[in-house]
Amino acid sequence: QVQLVESGGGLVQAGGSLRLSCAASGLTFSSYTMGWFRQVPGKEREVVSYIPGSGGIVYYADSVKGRFTMSRDNTKNTVYLQMNSLKPEDTAVYYCASASLNGVTTPRNYNYWGQGTQVTVSS
Repeated sequence: QVQLVESGGGLVQAGGSLRLSCAASGLTFSSYTMGWFRQVPGKEREVVSYIPGSGGIVYYADSVKGRFTMSRDNTKNTVYLQMNSLKPEDTAVYYCASASLNGVTTPRNYNYWGQGTQVTVSS
């Protein structure tokens, strides 16, 4: 079965950095768009970034442009989210997810989800 396992979350001060990883198994990894989403209690899950299966142009939400970088290593079935210049408003549970379609930003278009990793940015 498909498994997505996130790691790398934690507590960091504002202005600091974290690198999230998501290891995938049970799917033909390079055939899937991979996305990072985040969610805070009481709010809808929102897209942070996504990258097509073969790499290429990466999408970023306006709120993270210039601070976050998403990448993938298809030889390791892993995607990464490098988060720099973190702000308290970046505090959320971060999820990785896979989609068989490209160019999708809504959660309902993603088939599989990880369990999430907490990122907390203190001011």
